[in-house]
Amino acid sequence: MKLTRSLIFVIGASLMLILAACGGAQSGPADCGGETGASDEGGLSVPEAIEGCYNVGFVYIGPHDDGGWTQAHDLGRQYVQENVEGVHTAYVELVPEGADAEQVIRSLARKNFDVIFTTSFGYMDASEAVANEFPDVDIIHISGFKSNEENFGNLFGAMETMKYLNGMIAGSRAMVDGNPKLGYMPTFPIPEELRLGNAFALGAAVTCPDCTIDIRWIGSWHDPILEQEAAKSLFDGGAQVVMNGADTPAAAQAAPDGKWGITYNYINSCTSEKCLTAGYWNWGIIYADIVEKSKAGEWKGGWEYFDADTGAMGLYGFMEGQELTPGMADLPAEDLALIQEVFDQAMAGEFDRFDVFKGPITDNQGNEILAAGESLEQIDLDGFAQFGSPCGTCMYWWNENFNAELPDL
Repeated sequence: MKLTRSLIFVIGASLMLILAACGGAQSGPADCGGETGASDEGGLSVPEAIEGCYNVGFVYIGPHDDGGWTQAHDLGRQYVQENVEGVHTAYVELVPEGADAEQVIRSLARKNFDVIFTTSFGYMDASEAVANEFPDVDIIHISGFKSNEENFGNLFGAMETMKYLNGMIAGSRAMVDGNPKLGYMPTFPIPEELRLGNAFALGAAVTCPDCTIDIRWIGSWHDPILEQEAAKSLFDGGAQVVMNGADTPAAAQAAPDGKWGITYNYINSCTSEKCLTAGYWNWGIIYADIVEKSKAGEWKGGWEYFDADTGAMGLYGFMEGQELTPGMADLPAEDLALIQEVFDQAMAGEFDRFDVFKGPITDNQGNEILAAGESLEQIDLDGFAQFGSPCGTCMYWWNENFNAELPDL
């Protein structure tokens, strides 16, 4: 039978309607790696989600290219984008802690982001509030201590192991240079900063029993000027090696000739010839695993604290493909062998944060923190009793080689 042009049109239109009803006329998968629009939220640009993708948002305290903490997280975001199928990732940077953070996190939830990573300690309460308001959104907070054991969880890693190794390296360097004085630049008086400082001090005592440590509080997570000033103050005060606790490579950048800095967070932070080493993060491995579980409906908020054997953190100069920095290359062979041994044990899961904080440990007031053979528990590593933690030993103390008063809380 010969079909008229009109009949062909009717049949074709009918087939299109049938295919559309069955899903056969969809335009294809969304471009999950594409750019999206954004809305202004109190002066901050909050991106849109992409329909048809699994949307993952990141909230940053600093600029995404800060050379430290935030850039390490952004490398993790890029890893998720490149390695998890059907995922769209986006970030909001320079988000102040407090009310502004809550506004941004809530905006991402309203825009149908499926997972939100909030990457600063001061985002904790804001993350909790939004998670309770949006039970279908998974919110993961970095470095705090709260969880609702459903869609709101806490995530961090045992960087204290790398800080312990930093201390061993710094102590050995100080002994070689004949100046047993070290420095540490913490940010805020929270358990994390005392925990990492004490890990550094315990490591330093292994290779430099006579070493003492001075402190300069920064009061900021990302302030290049303040970090430079604090580092210079420590060097001027006699420190031979200074370890930074904030975002920028200031400790190495400010080091005068013959002295050294230890940087933090970002794999490429240790570029100066005056940088001894850096403990840094590989967040992508952990982030990708969480996003995959969330997509499958298998993620549940809790308290996740990963160790070095996950591959999610590194020690610059000791990782595959890296060489010892100039400041480490001429350290005593026996010290380097000991540092390598502890590093290898950590990467194999045979030395962890509980080995770092194993007694005997005495504070700088002469009080016994731990008897020989005893270890702190996770709740002690995370908590101050003054912050409402039910910890027993808690982390409100300085190791015996610190020249520092405890901060007011």
